[in-house]
Amino acid sequence: MNRNILITGGGGFIGSHVVEHFVKKYSQYNIVVVDSETYAANLKFIDELKCNPLFKNVDYYYGDICNNIIDTIFFQHNIDSVIHLAAESHVDNSIKESDIFVKTNILGTLNLLNITKKHWIKVNNNYLFYHISTDEVYGSLGKNDMFYEHTPYDPKSPYSASKASSDHFVRAYGNTYKIPYIISNCSNNYGERQHKEKLIPKTILNILNNKKVPVYGDGSNVRDWLYVKDHVEAIDKIFHNGNIGHTYNIGGDNEISNLELVKRIINHLNFDYKDVIEFVEDRKGHDFRYAVNHDKISNQLGWKPKTNIDNGLLKTIKYYKNNFK
Repeated sequence: MNRNILITGGGGFIGSHVVEHFVKKYSQYNIVVVDSETYAANLKFIDELKCNPLFKNVDYYYGDICNNIIDTIFFQHNIDSVIHLAAESHVDNSIKESDIFVKTNILGTLNLLNITKKHWIKVNNNYLFYHISTDEVYGSLGKNDMFYEHTPYDPKSPYSASKASSDHFVRAYGNTYKIPYIISNCSNNYGERQHKEKLIPKTILNILNNKKVPVYGDGSNVRDWLYVKDHVEAIDKIFHNGNIGHTYNIGGDNEISNLELVKRIINHLNFDYKDVIEFVEDRKGHDFRYAVNHDKISNQLGWKPKTNIDNGLLKTIKYYKNNFK
C-alpha cells in the first residue's frame, strides 16, 4: 500500500532514526521530511538525505513547522499521514528561555493541525496524525507507582508544559474536527546521533576529552531509559496498527538513577568515577523519578523493548568514539 508520509523533525535525533527505518523497511512509501536545522539537528544525516541513493524515495525540505511551507508540502505531495517529531526538547533550555518551546511545540503543532484540517476534508483508513510526545507530561513520581496512559497530566517544567499543551491540542482537534490521531508518550531516549547536550552523550564526550562529568544534586533522580531503535520499532507498530484516538506509553524497562547511569558509562570507558564525577547545583524543579508502564502497547501491539541499558550504552559509546573527538 502506498502512503505519502510527512515526518517533521526528520533531521533530529529520534526523527533521523524513524526516517532511516521507514525508508529501509517500506520502499513503497513516499516520505517527505521537513526540518528547521536547529543546533540539535544532525547535519551529516541531512546531507545523506539529500544525496544518498538509499533515500531516493525521500523529499527533503528545510523549513519551520510554524510556516506556510507545511501547506505547500501537503498540497504538492498529497500528504495522508503525519509523524510529528519536531520539537524543542532540552529541559535546561526551557528553564532559561521558554518562548521557543511555546513557538515550536505548541504553535508549530497547532499550525500542523490547522493545515491537516484544511487538506483532509474526507479521510480514509490511510489518514493518520501521529504525535510523538514525552512521559514528562505526567509530572514526577515518588519511589513507587508508574506512569499509565490514564495518569493525569501534571507537567513540572516549561518543556513538559509545552508538550502537554500540544498533546491537548491534538486530542481537541481529533474530537472537534475528527482528525484521526494517535499519541505516544515515551521515556528518556538515548543512542546514536543524540545531541551532545543530553546527559549520556555529554557524559561520554566529557570523559573522552578528560573533562569532569557534572551530576545534578546528589544524582538520585531516576529515569527510565529507552534505546532509540527500540522506540522506532514501537513507532512503527503504532503507526501501522495502533487504534485511532488512543494513547500508547513507550517505556524502556531500564529504570536507573542518574548517578548510577553515569557510573556505568565511566565503567564501560575504564575510568574511575571518583576522578570524573563533579556534583553541581541541582536543576530548578528537577523531577525526582519517571517510570513508564508499557503494558498497553505490549498487550495490544506485541511490542517490548529489546535493549538493556548496558548493551545500549556500549552501542552508544562506540558511536561517539567513532564520530566525535
